[in-house]
Amino acid sequence: MALPFFGKKPVSPAPGAPRDARAGPGADALRDERPPPTELSALDFTGTDHGRALARVAGQVEVRECGSGIGAAFEEAAVLYANGSDDDALAVLEAAVGAEGGEGGEGAWLMLLDLYRLRGERQRFESRVLDYATRFERSPPPWEDLSRVAGKAAGTELPLVNLSGQLSAAAERQFAQLAKIARRSGGVRIDVAKVRGVDDAGCAVWRGLLAGLAAERLQVRLVNVRALADILSQAVSPGKAQARDTWLMLLELLQYAGDQARFEDVAVDYAVTFEESPPSWEGRGDAPTARAAQADEAQSTDPEAFAFEGELCGAANDTLRRLAAFAVERREVRIDCRRLCRLDFVCAGTLFNILATLQAQGKLVCLRDVNAMVAGLLRVMSVDKVAHVTLRH
Repeated sequence: MALPFFGKKPVSPAPGAPRDARAGPGADALRDERPPPTELSALDFTGTDHGRALARVAGQVEVRECGSGIGAAFEEAAVLYANGSDDDALAVLEAAVGAEGGEGGEGAWLMLLDLYRLRGERQRFESRVLDYATRFERSPPPWEDLSRVAGKAAGTELPLVNLSGQLSAAAERQFAQLAKIARRSGGVRIDVAKVRGVDDAGCAVWRGLLAGLAAERLQVRLVNVRALADILSQAVSPGKAQARDTWLMLLELLQYAGDQARFEDVAVDYAVTFEESPPSWEGRGDAPTARAAQADEAQSTDPEAFAFEGELCGAANDTLRRLAAFAVERREVRIDCRRLCRLDFVCAGTLFNILATLQAQGKLVCLRDVNAMVAGLLRVMSVDKVAHVTLRH
């Protein structure tokens, strides 16, 4: 789908202005190959300017009238998300678009779909994409679990728990302890290299644990799963509708192994055996599929761009200080935001000051592949008036 652009493209430096020799031909390509920009106003937010302050933000910070014209509800959702109130932001957006397609404009819908992706809520995302496609007559953004991007960008190594021996329903206490570790640390890695077998009751308990952790949005990684998958594959028989939880646990292990070809074969056998749809492939493993690898290569970080990653918070943010230093000798400053998950209100204010200074110096700044929730805050803070901001797919 065509990528909407946030804000007006800042005016380029006057003809004859000195050009950064390091910008190279890539700078001209960046400028010349872009499609004509779509103004933010073209994304219908179904709202008018408002004069009230938004008080539901952290640190007693108030957001005053910004003249953004994107609608009170959507400004509120952007600020709530920026300050960590994800549930409140979700409630605001869902009420705005309505349960049956609603009256929300495309900007609101993109924010809602991206918030589902940022929360890792695939089922809710997929329940809305058809409404989006029908209403706006264009392809919706593809599903991508951006909560995993947040986890990887955070750079925090999850605790490792080793499972061993034969697992049965009696291992429920062991699984409960594992769940406590995951809740305390925000996730867990589970090494199953020493597991010698799991009976059907044990698979049921294990699947219940994984489903519960997923519902709590905790990160889970199963490692060294191939040997255990081989063991479970010997415990199932195509055509015999027995050991259903073992079948489903086998499919789960193949997801974490990144073995899509084998997963599809087992999924077909499962569907024939139990006469029901198998789980969908989601590729939970570290090994990407060929298609995913190609997508990652195509979207690799621009070596000449400055990267924003994870969550940026606070006025004295080290990333923003490095950005200011990075921009000193550049005429065109490209900022890769593909792995940026959240920007808080205070940090956004500091970013605006930096970018306004760069604009005054005649520099062109482009923030690329920004998720719609962050882009909403940038619009509230008028960052789009001092930089060119584009949405990610």
